[in-house]
Amino acid sequence: MMESLQSERLMIRNFRPEDGSDLFEYLSRADVLLYEPGEPETKKSCELLAAERASGDYFLAVCLKDGGKMIGHLYFAQQEPLEFDTWEIGYIFNPTYGKLGYATEAARRLVDWLFYEKEAHRVMAMCDPKNENSWKLLERLGMRREGHYRKKAFFRRDTEGKPLWHNAYEYAVLEEEYKW
Repeated sequence: MMESLQSERLMIRNFRPEDGSDLFEYLSRADVLLYEPGEPETKKSCELLAAERASGDYFLAVCLKDGGKMIGHLYFAQQEPLEFDTWEIGYIFNPTYGKLGYATEAARRLVDWLFYEKEAHRVMAMCDPKNENSWKLLERLGMRREGHYRKKAFFRRDTEGKPLWHNAYEYAVLEEEYKW
C-alpha cells in the first residue's frame, strides 16, 4: 500500500471496497474495454474487483479532489529483474470525464512518484497502435516509442476459437530524460 498522491485537481489513492459503483460506471462499457482484456463488467463483479484491488498493490483509484468521485484508475508494477528498476504503468478512465486532461495529470503524477520516490531507472507502457488517445498521452508524458510489436497478444477469440491478435506500441522514458 502507498500513501495518497495529489495533483492540482486529483487525489490518487489506494482502492477502497466502496469504489465498486464508480468502477462499474466505466468498466461496464464495451467502448472502454476495446483495447483491454476482458468483457464489460457487472455491478457485482465491480464490487468484488474494488474489494480485491483494495487489498492489492498494483492499482490506484483516481478521484476528483472536488467531491471525491473516482473517475479512473492507474496500474503500476515493477518489472523483472527488479534490479533494473523498470516500472510499467497503465490507465483506464471514465469517458464521461474525458478530454479534460485528467488522465494525463494522473499518469504524470504517478510517473513523478516512480522517479522521485521509488527511484525508478525507466518507466514504460504498452498500448494498441489503434488507441491514439493512449499513445498521445504517453508522448505528452515525454515518453518515446521504442517498439512496435506485431501480433503481440490477444484478449479475445473469434467465433471459431481463433485468437484475435493485436499489435502493441511500447513507450518508455528514462530517469535522466524525465527531469523537467
